[in-house]
Amino acid sequence: MDSDFYELLGVSRTATDEEIKKAYRKLARELHPDANGGDKVSEEKFKLITTAYETLRDPEKRRAYDTYGPGGPQGMGGAGDFFGSNAGFGDIFESMFGAAFGNSYRGPRTGAMRGEDMEVSLSLAFEEAVFGAQKEVTIRVPMTCSTCGGGGSKPGTTPTVCPICQGSGSVKKVAQTILGRMMTTAVCDRCRGAGQLISTPCPDCRGDGRRTVDRTYTVEVPSGVDDGTTLHLTGKGAAGSKGGLPGDLFIQLRVASDVRFSREHNDILSDCHISYVQAALGVELEVETIEGSETLTVPGGTQSGRRFILRGKGVPHLRSRGRGDQIVTVIVDIPTELAPEEEQHLRELAELRGEEVAHHEAGLFSKIKSAFR
Repeated sequence: MDSDFYELLGVSRTATDEEIKKAYRKLARELHPDANGGDKVSEEKFKLITTAYETLRDPEKRRAYDTYGPGGPQGMGGAGDFFGSNAGFGDIFESMFGAAFGNSYRGPRTGAMRGEDMEVSLSLAFEEAVFGAQKEVTIRVPMTCSTCGGGGSKPGTTPTVCPICQGSGSVKKVAQTILGRMMTTAVCDRCRGAGQLISTPCPDCRGDGRRTVDRTYTVEVPSGVDDGTTLHLTGKGAAGSKGGLPGDLFIQLRVASDVRFSREHNDILSDCHISYVQAALGVELEVETIEGSETLTVPGGTQSGRRFILRGKGVPHLRSRGRGDQIVTVIVDIPTELAPEEEQHLRELAELRGEEVAHHEAGLFSKIKSAFR
């Protein structure tokens, strides 16, 4: 879909929600198939403006549309998937003009319905998120009943034709709308659009055609995922009813924290503790990375809080080549207690540098001890 949604509705890109709604109502009256004798051109235009309205009335979708355009964000399947599909047109029109008019556009059902989308959480260790992993997830999900093959009837029996709609799944009704009296088509309440009734339900699924079972899937987690990343497995959700397509499975990743590392985008952060003597004189030491130890040279005079970068030791980019870095923050540890010899040397150093330091008087025990020397 390459048409600009704002142009389709005849509004500016700064239009308010009320202006967008008003423009859609006007166009919908003109282009609705019932108002044009089923004209295909009008029907297609009606679909386009409804998709445009469905996108622009939703703040999140409108923001994404303004940012990415009709193609939708990368990896989200394009406009048809992200910004809406024909399945919701009747619901949108019904909410604005009334149930009778909205139902007229839906048409009869066949009974086949797409299965529900399912969602499950998957826990990962910090290293698994960085390098990827093969994991298993188990979920309770409705699957096609093996006893009746999804038909819902007890084996050896067959459904009967609905006496209300005579198997069509829909009934004709006369409704008074803003366009006058119209013949509308509505889903049959008795069979719910299936056109048939199950007189003898399957004993295992009780006529639903599906049974809830535990299913285990092997999931390939790519390297570079982060906490909150969602993986999408097409067709691994609930089975559709009456031959409908299965839903999808969405896996929410939960990455455990690590006592050694934290993460900032594709960079790994860590701390390195050194003594005040090492900070003053410099030191070469081994620091831990996600792949093992790495030599880090700390020059003399390093201050606490200084950051050192280990190039290419971070997290791999999820959708491109390359890796982030590891950023090591040096923390200079100042001792809270000193041995007498250490204190003496420090006071000598302070005197040599001409620096003022605090003078601590000896305690009572030390004074008594000194008196007997």
